[in-house]
Amino acid sequence: MSPSLQFPAPLLLRAQPVRLVILDVDGVLTDGGLYFSEQGESLKRFSVLDGQGIKMLQHAGIALAVITGRDSAALRTRLSALKIKHAVFGTEDKLPAANKLLSELGLNWGQVAVMGDDWPDLPLLHRAQLASTPANGHHENRALAHFTSSNQGGSGAVRELCDLIACAQGHYAKFFEAAVQA
Repeated sequence: MSPSLQFPAPLLLRAQPVRLVILDVDGVLTDGGLYFSEQGESLKRFSVLDGQGIKMLQHAGIALAVITGRDSAALRTRLSALKIKHAVFGTEDKLPAANKLLSELGLNWGQVAVMGDDWPDLPLLHRAQLASTPANGHHENRALAHFTSSNQGGSGAVRELCDLIACAQGHYAKFFEAAVQA
């Protein structure tokens, strides 16, 4: 049995050098809605599909990072569960944070994939080797993206990006085979 997932060759070539994936949170890892409890606690809904894709890339040696304009206990709990070590919270000016992270990791923009859904993500998308957005990303993000997921933010968009990178780098078929044999 072999995997059925396929991506266009130019997209696979673009994803081959990726060593770091930078993700936005609201609208990418979540549906973009802001939910608050009666006590004012921020609540977030995350997709397990996205989490599985993140774990897959980590297993393949790809670093993951989050750069977000917001912060919450729910987000920190999810990132901890996913073992995402690189995170910048509460910044609308994402480019300096991303440049600092690249410097710390010894990487350059030619090794980075980014998924962002709105204008604060545009500077990162503009520089990334692989710019991507969820299906419900803002029009300008979709126009700039090399890859637009068929899924919406918080509903498997990140997983689709992870699958693309895993396919491009030859990991996807191995992961699939291991899952089928389990």
